[in-house]
Amino acid sequence: MKNGKWIDISQPVHDNMAHWPEDIPFSYELSFTKKQTESVNIGRMTTSLHTGTHVDAPFHFLDNGEKMIDLDINHFIGPCLVADVTSLKTITREALENLHIYGAERLLLKTLTVSSPNIFPKSVPCLTVDAVDFLKESDIKLLGVDVPSVDPLDSKELLIHHQLYKHQINILENVKLDHIKPGKYELAALPLPLEEGDGSPVRAAIRVPD
Repeated sequence: MKNGKWIDISQPVHDNMAHWPEDIPFSYELSFTKKQTESVNIGRMTTSLHTGTHVDAPFHFLDNGEKMIDLDINHFIGPCLVADVTSLKTITREALENLHIYGAERLLLKTLTVSSPNIFPKSVPCLTVDAVDFLKESDIKLLGVDVPSVDPLDSKELLIHHQLYKHQINILENVKLDHIKPGKYELAALPLPLEEGDGSPVRAAIRVPD
């Protein structure tokens, strides 16, 4: 991989992409065609803010939490570490200690050997609360995962979401990392400035630092 070349780690966005079973699926249609307007095609989309590659705002799980426009965009740009944890079903403090993540600032966890963006998983690997505490101790400001949630898919308490929020660590979900080798990169994963948003779609990319 050449230095400076940005590599897309976003899930492709289309009508058949996976979504939370009871949530709104993504759909795209042309509202007006070039033939109708005599100048341009104009499309529109309908989607949950938590379909595909996206950022969670604290308002997603806290009624008084910050919304997308309140988040510091600097947390979504900068150095990051891609770490391979594909052998783990539970990501513990000890597992993170072995990754030597201090100084990474942003951590992307590769939990899948093969990404299947069109299939919603039955279960996902998750961090322990103690592991999240270690992220704070390591000065991590953003955690990214290649699955739909940092918590178990059937969780109502969302303990990991809340613990990440407690430590002011932003959440990036559904990145695509099966084609990425572990190592140090730069990340760009800017969410939209949605004034009322509990989440936002993201076009995420990484590159090898110069």
